[in-house]
Amino acid sequence: MASITTEGNYDRIIEVKQFDESKIGVKGLVDSGVKTIPRFFHQPPENLPGPNLKDRPLMTIPVIDLSRERSTVVEEVKRYSSSLGFFQVINHSVPLPVIDNVVNDMKKFYEQPMEYKMQYYHRDAQKKGAAYYTNFDLYQSQGASWRDTFQVRLSPTEPEWDAVPGMCKAPLLDWDKAVVGLAKQLMSILSEGLGLKSDKLNEMLCYEHRLCASHYYPPCPEPELTIGIGSHTDPCVITLLVQNEIGNLLQVKCGEDWAYVEAVPGAIVINIGDLLQVLSNDEYKSVEHRVLANPTDGARVSVATFFNPTNVQMILGPFPELISAETPAAFKEFLFADYLGRFYTRELDGKTLVNFYRADNTKT
Repeated sequence: MASITTEGNYDRIIEVKQFDESKIGVKGLVDSGVKTIPRFFHQPPENLPGPNLKDRPLMTIPVIDLSRERSTVVEEVKRYSSSLGFFQVINHSVPLPVIDNVVNDMKKFYEQPMEYKMQYYHRDAQKKGAAYYTNFDLYQSQGASWRDTFQVRLSPTEPEWDAVPGMCKAPLLDWDKAVVGLAKQLMSILSEGLGLKSDKLNEMLCYEHRLCASHYYPPCPEPELTIGIGSHTDPCVITLLVQNEIGNLLQVKCGEDWAYVEAVPGAIVINIGDLLQVLSNDEYKSVEHRVLANPTDGARVSVATFFNPTNVQMILGPFPELISAETPAAFKEFLFADYLGRFYTRELDGKTLVNFYRADNTKT
């Protein structure tokens, strides 16, 4: 990577382009021994957690045992989906070795020599293999986030496996196969929690379009100036995520405070996406969450699958069964493709897109 310009000659667009075209990623900056982060990673003050974050009470996201009686699980999932929008599950159907392998093998990829990773570095959404890059909103954001990303679209069209690193293929396939079954189970539980027939969400094939994204958060020399990933809500029905033991970096917005998502061994983190908030007529909540810049010596690694319907031409809105005179539609109907277009052409700025589609359009 060419040298960074001096403060007086700083040009953000030039430096972002220079960094992106170098294909070294944030991990490459760390490996080069940087002691200060490039200026384009500096976040606006309002995006930073603030110096008093550690003084606040430590709230944690609840853990639900899926082996308990069905009615109890339905009640707990409904309660936390309607309030926090986040929960973790244990005693689920995904084998623990599958979780360990996908997290550990993704970490191995990120820690390969720079020259090897460069061949996968690109931003072409039309390619059907793996995409390795830094920040999908790198060019739109006010400040870049201190992380690298690896993603593969696993369904409905199978990726071109020759364009996926060999070390990642088997663990990704095993993870995908296992996590689909859990997603279907959760969608059945979520449907029941709304008072609908249990196969409502599964009939819509809400599990069929799957994007798997892994994030790598290496140590940051100036964590007080940037963030791992900015506050956002997810563009999907539900998200299923696993993470390694570097915890207390993933946080969920709870009112004016933030709750930590602790790294529970073997647990899978579940969060409600924007589309399910709309479909549930505002019963389930898609809430803001973020990841702090990593101040530790080790790297945080996460692997998430985002579940969506296959048909992007689908018209979405609240389920008719949930609309009544007492509970009118909270959202207007909209084209799924319109929502996706809006999400992927803006920065992660902490503003949920669901409010754009509200029926009264008065909330921002």
